[in-house]
Amino acid sequence: MTIDAGTGDGRAVLAAAAREPGALVLGFDANAASMAEASRRAARPARKGGLPNAGFVVAAAEAPPAELAGVAGLATVQFPWGSLLRGVVGRDGAVAAGLATLVAPDGALELLVAPIERDGLDGIPSSSADLIAGAARAFGPHGFVVEGAEQPTLAEIRATGSTWARRLERRATLIRLVRR
Repeated sequence: MTIDAGTGDGRAVLAAAAREPGALVLGFDANAASMAEASRRAARPARKGGLPNAGFVVAAAEAPPAELAGVAGLATVQFPWGSLLRGVVGRDGAVAAGLATLVAPDGALELLVAPIERDGLDGIPSSSADLIAGAARAFGPHGFVVEGAEQPTLAEIRATGSTWARRLERRATLIRLVRR
């Protein structure tokens, strides 16, 4: 199972579910309204483009549903903002702890982050090296280590289905952490 935390409009969930029809893909976000259209699209009959392997849950990253604890082979956070961004770069321990609960013992967490200095994100790092160090600090106490980090290709970023991809594609860093 894949879980996309902070899914926003849910397009990333729909894209992942379409790419992997045999996998269950769940998205969650604290804002139900943002996911409503994607949820409607997923619920359509298959002949009308529905995706029975996509689902949506209203929840905050710092308090995901207990039913999702340890079920994700892969948890993703794509282009986070606000408290979710602070959590993945080591500035909000409650968010990191909540996200860590989602991942299965042999699972992975992928963070696609793209903050830049001019965004004025008080105390949020913007260099790749600082983002990687922040992620290691955030998730290390929960049994994760950084397996790798890279600048994803434009095709990889666009494949996420994220509406943020167009704005942030040239400065993204993909950080992959695995639970040890």
